[in-house]
Amino acid sequence: MQTAPRIYNLFPLLAGPVTKWKDHLPRIADMGFNWIYVNPFHYPGFSGSLYAIKDFKRLHPRLQGTSKKDQASLIEGFCNAAEKYNIMVMLDLVINHTAKDALLVDEHPKWYLREPDGSVRSPRTVDPLNADNITVWGDLGEIDYDGSGAKKEMLDYWQDLVDYYIAMGCRGFRCDAAYQVPNDVWKPLIETARKKAPECFFAAETLGCRVDQTMALKGAGFDYLFNSSKWWDFHQNWVLDQYEMFRQVGPTIAFPESHDTDRLINELGTREPPEVERQYKFWYLFSSIFSAGVMTTMGFEYGFDKRLHVVHTQANEWDEQYERRLIDITEFIAGVNKMKAETPTLNVEGHQRLVYGHDGPVVSLVRFDAPDAHNAKAATVSVINPDIWQTHTMHGGLVTNGDPGRFAPFKEITPSDENETLEGGRDIRVDRRALRIFNSK
Repeated sequence: MQTAPRIYNLFPLLAGPVTKWKDHLPRIADMGFNWIYVNPFHYPGFSGSLYAIKDFKRLHPRLQGTSKKDQASLIEGFCNAAEKYNIMVMLDLVINHTAKDALLVDEHPKWYLREPDGSVRSPRTVDPLNADNITVWGDLGEIDYDGSGAKKEMLDYWQDLVDYYIAMGCRGFRCDAAYQVPNDVWKPLIETARKKAPECFFAAETLGCRVDQTMALKGAGFDYLFNSSKWWDFHQNWVLDQYEMFRQVGPTIAFPESHDTDRLINELGTREPPEVERQYKFWYLFSSIFSAGVMTTMGFEYGFDKRLHVVHTQANEWDEQYERRLIDITEFIAGVNKMKAETPTLNVEGHQRLVYGHDGPVVSLVRFDAPDAHNAKAATVSVINPDIWQTHTMHGGLVTNGDPGRFAPFKEITPSDENETLEGGRDIRVDRRALRIFNSK
């Protein structure tokens, strides 16, 4: 069985110099992650942002540390160390923009969009609800893929860059703002990379863009993209609509928090350790069962509360936050990741449907191992109680009616002490803010 990505985001500014990254590998491996995703680690432009890259071949000064080795040697050393733990490394591939003072601005000035005065244009976005609300990223220069006439030249440059990363031992790429780069760049880039490394993995970052922009990536060759299930209220149908649409592009990755969001603990309204632990377990378990892939951020396992920042995060924050940690759910994450790795249905993006309970907020997600439920050979049922105050029940018959019924009874696989079966004549009790997972026998 091919397992989907279980991704741990090693945030470089929090992890510190590259020589220190390997210290985190035993913990990450023990939790059962098979991928490590590292945000940009290159030399930044004037803003200092990780995503404003000035020199792709040189390390960020804080990540260089006291080592005399170059970027390629240090990253290769980390990739080799991760491989010994059966973990592959995924890097950020940022080719929709560079720093405004990037070396490429001087080396290839025609590659950039320009303002009327000739200065490099910064990317910007307009609030769809208020056209006067315009955000401009003044530290970035926007690549001109449409009007520069240099697309072939650009593609050759990016291909050399990807080859450079592959030579370091990198086997995956999170493609930042993938919808801002045309398919006739992505497709040959991905195809050529896989000639160098057939197992090479490409995930499209499309969060916050329009649906049509995401759907336009169909056929580009991406293995995965990211979904928005983190923001689901467990009742509206939009999350399943998105799931079904995105399946046309590729399977997806869910997450309880990311480097672009606030820390989960700051969204909970409580700092009581038992409640924090309950909700952290809920959100990680939900993220792991909603889609094929799952990702979490460095420090999530301990309930870190300081939001990650692409400029200001410091390595000493790891020790400081670890010392005052409220929770430690490393063993729970390990159990969830083991459950996920061993359950075929949870590693494919098959048909999924939502079932509502009659007597409360409990809902159920039924996932199949095929695009069409009629052709499925297995199914997994998740019974979800998002209520933070009360325990609720769901009648098994609501879930096992129709196609799921041919797989009943379902055996419980929740990483907990509970071990029931789910079938038509039984009520399933779900504790407050909790999930129970059942798999076809």
